[in-house]
Amino acid sequence: MKILLATFWAIPHVGGVWKYMTQIQQRLEAMGHQVDLMGTSMDDAGFCIYNRNRAISKDKLRPFLNIKLAADYAPELHSHPLIRFYEENRYMMELSAAYMGLKEYDIIHTQDIFSSRALSRVKPAHVPLITQVHGSVSGELHNHFRLHPHLGIEENSPAWRYCKSIEYYGATAGDVTITSTQWQKNELVYDFGIPEHRITVFQYGLDTTDFWHRAQAGTTLQRPPGKKVIIFPARLSFVKGVDVLISALGMLKYMRNDWECWIVGDGDKREELERQVNGLGLQGLVHFLGVRHDIPALLLQSDIFVHSCIQDNQPFSVMEAQHAGLPACVSNAGGLPEMVEHGFTGLVSPVRDPVTLAQHLELLLRNDQLRLQLGRNAAAWAAEHWSMELMLDRLMNLYTYVMNH
Repeated sequence: MKILLATFWAIPHVGGVWKYMTQIQQRLEAMGHQVDLMGTSMDDAGFCIYNRNRAISKDKLRPFLNIKLAADYAPELHSHPLIRFYEENRYMMELSAAYMGLKEYDIIHTQDIFSSRALSRVKPAHVPLITQVHGSVSGELHNHFRLHPHLGIEENSPAWRYCKSIEYYGATAGDVTITSTQWQKNELVYDFGIPEHRITVFQYGLDTTDFWHRAQAGTTLQRPPGKKVIIFPARLSFVKGVDVLISALGMLKYMRNDWECWIVGDGDKREELERQVNGLGLQGLVHFLGVRHDIPALLLQSDIFVHSCIQDNQPFSVMEAQHAGLPACVSNAGGLPEMVEHGFTGLVSPVRDPVTLAQHLELLLRNDQLRLQLGRNAAAWAAEHWSMELMLDRLMNLYTYVMNH
């Protein structure tokens, strides 16, 4: 088969969607299939088929769209800058895909609502399309609007309604919709009105061979003598809830000082988070390590994993931490309670609750027996649930199904 994996977001990038796409590509190509990767170029200058070095510039498309999408022809697109931004870029993805051609593919597998909507409108009728939803775009945007009222985007405003409508149209654009958690399915069904029969649920898999190869390669960073390490690998963005962890650590330092925290990643909130660390007097206890490629090895140097996010579906970071045998302190956002069983493989706290998170961290630092037992349970859970082979079997069965119907 010739398969196109496509995303609206920039590629390559550090994040779960890109890791998912490249893992599938590697496994399917090892099985003899041909797999292309499409997305926005990293410089945001255009759209590309990454592994074929094919691209088309947005500058070539924008003049055409400026005419076709002028206010006289498409007034709703001009009702808010957010709507214009997403719709203009979605149309440019459509035109790019049409220009580069889709008729050669046996199946198209999109990784978000925008690419699903875009490619469904220009693909040949005989080429099936599978939509995979890795999270809720509208959920993230609505949370952003609530926390930034100065933007003036309120419920029932055009931009608010647009976010909800694009979730519906994107999630229903394909022949079938995949999600990895029951939480995400319920959200699509009950919040966005997606027919339940259109959605199939199966978990991600993790390439454990690659994980352990990277883990055994080691790291130059060593754990501090006499202290335990709390690790938080994530983008430094609002939705990841890094500020919640830092607030919890501000409380934890008054309970005990036998720990350090490694925050691994980068993002637009870094300076703000560094100021928060300084304001709480956590210098020397909290370290920002930036983007690193030795996270599996860092996990083996750590004692407790944290993911205090505001919203997430089924993050790879939790899967990797469990394979490394770490107990996880996570929030109850999204699909996380389906990944971490409270009191068995980790500890689950309410979203944006630094007090409970601090208490959980203190408990695991104080109780070595509990911490180690939860870690052993997590490793056993990971070995049973995060199977790449099982995920690929399900995916290939779904590919075969949509091609034959």
